[in-house]
Amino acid sequence: MIQLGIRQTEGGTAFSLDEAIKIAQKLGYPVMVRPSFVLGGRGMEVIYDEAMLLKYAKEAIQVSPEYPMLIDRFLENAVECEVDALSDGEEVFVAAVMEHIEHAGIHSGDSACSIPSRTLKPEHLKTIAEWTRLISRELKVMGLINIQFAVCEDLMYILEANPRASRTVPLVSKTIGIPLARIATLLMLGRKLSDFPELIHRKLPYVSVKEAVFPFNMFPEVDPVLGPEMRATGEVMGIDQDFGLAFFKAQESSGTRLPTEGNVLVTVTDKDKPELFPIAAKLTQLGFKIMATENTHRFLKEKGVDSTLVKKLHEGRPNISDEIKNRQIHLIVNTPIGRMSVYDDSYIRMLAIQYKIPYVTTMSAARATVDGIAAVKKRQGQVNSLQEYHAMLKECEVQNVRVES
Repeated sequence: MIQLGIRQTEGGTAFSLDEAIKIAQKLGYPVMVRPSFVLGGRGMEVIYDEAMLLKYAKEAIQVSPEYPMLIDRFLENAVECEVDALSDGEEVFVAAVMEHIEHAGIHSGDSACSIPSRTLKPEHLKTIAEWTRLISRELKVMGLINIQFAVCEDLMYILEANPRASRTVPLVSKTIGIPLARIATLLMLGRKLSDFPELIHRKLPYVSVKEAVFPFNMFPEVDPVLGPEMRATGEVMGIDQDFGLAFFKAQESSGTRLPTEGNVLVTVTDKDKPELFPIAAKLTQLGFKIMATENTHRFLKEKGVDSTLVKKLHEGRPNISDEIKNRQIHLIVNTPIGRMSVYDDSYIRMLAIQYKIPYVTTMSAARATVDGIAAVKKRQGQVNSLQEYHAMLKECEVQNVRVES
């Protein structure tokens, strides 16, 4: 990456606890830490201070010369995106850019994502295409490659490059109507990208949303908060004319039917409260009644958004648990406070699973959820076959040349 001039986050490798502390101090908290060999994000964690780093090093992994700890600066509130591309060793075809709904820090396999991207600027898309070409050529990729990027404070960073097929390939293939795995196999056998005239970019007349499927209903005692370690066991996709309807379909496909009326429980951390205001205001406009815990209730009152105060488990009865068990809550927005909390909110998320109540644990997912509910209240989504969507796609304009070299 240094040789290619591609920006990546600063980092270091620690062979002892003292080295880990020095590297973290140099980079500045928060940092992303991981064992030196991981699959599916196993053992990865975002560390916010030295006490948390010491706890992680002692409990999560054994740091030694044989098993060093990798430490990188963590990009807070970064928009993550990824690319699936084909390469014949010389030319490169970028099949799709997927923008994640959850911010960087949540494993890509657990994050919902949108094709086409929703917020990426044209210059960012251009950088992604250029970096994908440089990396594919440098690694001499023959077939498929998946690369993950992040945009933080308007700067593009590379997170990782995987010279292989990704779990997103079937979803991208269905979206763009091109059999990527078949073509990649033929490229590996010696064919060239120029042998495939179907490799063209068209302006998509619809939006695809990938959503992860989780096994939490099988493990009711497990806190379903998402992080760098992958927990999803499958994926689904929703397609429709706009993002909101596609997101609503994807949620329904994953087994979560979003409500169009009722009560929404809202309890978020202080750092998430500024983002909560427009979400809560929109929920009220859509006809939902908001139930909030003390601090969140006070914040919403200051902002002029009506909400009903509801007690946490340790604050007396009736409380959140009673409201959930009495089926008085139809959607939950709860962001985890983390280790600084005296009282853990994990029981809220676990109860949500047990009583099959839709829940979100990030503000970006909450925004997407509200967009989905608003879209379906305005217009019911249409059900079309993939063949019908691909027929629509063939009528759309070609955006650029067949392959990018």
